[in-house]
This record gives sequence, C-alpha cells and structure tokens, in this order.
Amino acid sequence: MLRGVFPIVVTPFADDGSVDYESLDRLIDHLLAQGAHGLGLFGNASEGYALASSERRQMLERIVEHVNGRVPLVASSGHTGTDVAAAQSREAQDQGADALMVLPPYLLKPDGEGLLCYFTAISNAVSIPIMVQDAPLMTQVAMPAPLLARMAKEIEHVKSAKVEAPPTAPKIGSLSALVGDKLAIFGGLNGQFLIEEFGRGAIGAMPSSDITSTYVRVWNALEAGDTAEAWRVFTPALPLIRFQLQPGLGVSAAKHNLVARGVIKSARVRQPTSALDGAGLKELEVLRELADRME
Repeated sequence: MLRGVFPIVVTPFADDGSVDYESLDRLIDHLLAQGAHGLGLFGNASEGYALASSERRQMLERIVEHVNGRVPLVASSGHTGTDVAAAQSREAQDQGADALMVLPPYLLKPDGEGLLCYFTAISNAVSIPIMVQDAPLMTQVAMPAPLLARMAKEIEHVKSAKVEAPPTAPKIGSLSALVGDKLAIFGGLNGQFLIEEFGRGAIGAMPSSDITSTYVRVWNALEAGDTAEAWRVFTPALPLIRFQLQPGLGVSAAKHNLVARGVIKSARVRQPTSALDGAGLKELEVLRELADRME
C-alpha cells in the first residue's frame, strides 16, 4: 500500500531545452535524502505533457536504476485514447514502475460508464496498482466519490485515488467513508490542504519537489498524532505553497527553488509552461526564505 509524501519529480532541462540527466540524478538523491516515501513521475509538475515518449522511457529507465527499489515509483501513464493509455501503462510497468497514476481521457470526455471502460482496459493490461487521478481543474472531467468507489470495487488493479477536486478534504472524507481501507487516498494540489486531508482519511500527498523535507516533517507529525507540530512546521511554507498554485507558474517556481539550493543547474521550462518574470523571481525569493526557516 502506498503511503506518505510522494513528491512529483520535476524534469530538469539544460538551457538548450534537452533533459539534464545529471541534474535528474542529483534531484532524486536530494528527494530521498529529504525523506520522500516515494516518487511521482511524469505528472503535471514534471511537465510530463511536454516530454517525448522516448524521453519518458529513457528517464524512467534511469530513475528505476538509480532508485534501485529504495522507494516506490508512481509513473503517470494516462492518454486521450484508451488503447494508447493501456499500452503506455504496460510499458511503464515493464520498465519498473511500481504503480501508475492515470488521468481520465480529457479531449473527448466520457461519462461514468465510459470511465469505467477506460480504467478497466488499463487494469486488464497491467498487474500493478493504478492510482486514479481526479483532477477536474485540469481535465474538466468530474468523477464523483461514488464513481471512484465503484472503480475501487469493480476494477481489479484500481487501488488508489489522487483527489484534486476542490474542496478536497470533504471529498476525501466522503470517499473514505465509502471505501474504508480498500483505496489508498492521496491529496495533490501542492499539498495545500494536507493536514485537513489527513484528518479526513488521506494516507498520502503528492506535492511538488522543492520543499520535500517540510512536507515530510508535517506528515511525520501527523502520523505521530501531533497536529499542533504539523501546523507549526507547515505554516511558514504556506505563502510559498500558495504562490506555486498560480496556474502555469508553479513548475517554474519549484525549479528556481531547486536551482537556488544547488540541486539542479537550470530553471528552464518547456512551452507551454510559463517562466516567472523578474518581479515574480523577487517575490519567490522572499517566500523561499520564509519557508527555509523550517527546512
């Protein structure tokens, strides 16, 4: 069962836009040293939408070898077409992914029965756990709690859900009441409601990868039953978390933070991802210093 803080690994690019594999190795080492319980790959915060299939394969091969089983790897494998999604999911499994994070189709938006068909096809193609990514702000596909519960009960390998449908905590509470411990429920949206989500039944969070030790300290305090300590650690990071939730700018901010910490070489992003402007960089510096007080 997946559990804990699984940062979404940003994709480091060199200044020319190519994947910087040396920075990727350093980033993986950094996240493990910060206490990450697992890693999320090729998600929205990874700019997975801007990666070629060949780059994803090469990155996954390198990460699997580098991590060498120390923590679980959850690879994003959704697609707008069911057959391609199933094939990509099988490929990720064969390369060594421990679980899959799968968005619903978002170009032609299926109804509930169509979503069951889509996730069933992926489940039939693999033998590892599937995390259903409920992210309607991005996909405009609604997956109510009863539908997610039905997926957990009827689709063999659906073992987890990442709930990013605001307000997240009440939905996690509703879903948890329906499925009990049959579904590993994670939060997303950069962990902004991590504490409330934990209180409603979430057993994990998938934030960005620039302040992982803060999220881990919050999580460990929650697991120990010390909510006051969780809030004490979390509060100084909230302005930065809020800043990074600006649509299109969070990836750039996370990369600049990782550059400032000497983890990756360049904050380069790929279009259509937006880069922070000069004023944004100054704002980010202030917020990073505030968050670093608890690092």
